[in-house]
Amino acid sequence: MGQARDAILDALENLTPEEFKKFKMKLQSVPLREGYGRIPRGPLQQMDAIDLTDKLVSFYLEAYGAELTMTVLREMGMQELAGQLQAVIQRAHFIDQHRQALIARVTDVDALLDALLGSVLTEEQYEAVRAETTNPNKMRKLFSFTPAWDLSCKDLLLKALRETLPYLVADLEKS
Repeated sequence: MGQARDAILDALENLTPEEFKKFKMKLQSVPLREGYGRIPRGPLQQMDAIDLTDKLVSFYLEAYGAELTMTVLREMGMQELAGQLQAVIQRAHFIDQHRQALIARVTDVDALLDALLGSVLTEEQYEAVRAETTNPNKMRKLFSFTPAWDLSCKDLLLKALRETLPYLVADLEKS
């Protein structure tokens, strides 16, 4: 999904040297999601924008790395830059880009639902999607929940798609 990486890099490159230094300092103090650790402070202080982008993506993956970057920017009072990053990422996500094709072409919706139950979908949402009678209607129902999802939820759906329908995802990535 390299678009999130590029968006993070663009945001970091738009910071002045003083703002970039403050970004690295704030990165050490913002609350992290459970299960994530901090980038060690020593190496962090020596990084330029490219190195820090690579470290954010390798340490937190693209979705959470972008989300964390937005959080730090907001903590710094840089709402506009955080909003620009969010707009680029939301616009660029595979799930959003290929909504119509996914609705029309996904054939194993139940496998997707099983993969998403608990981590993305509640039991009620799971049952609501399963209650639909056709695969396109099931996918439409599933997509009705996506406005409330963050990037990591969309990434989990993409991961489930890659595992259950790898040829479809590969075909869509080419388009």
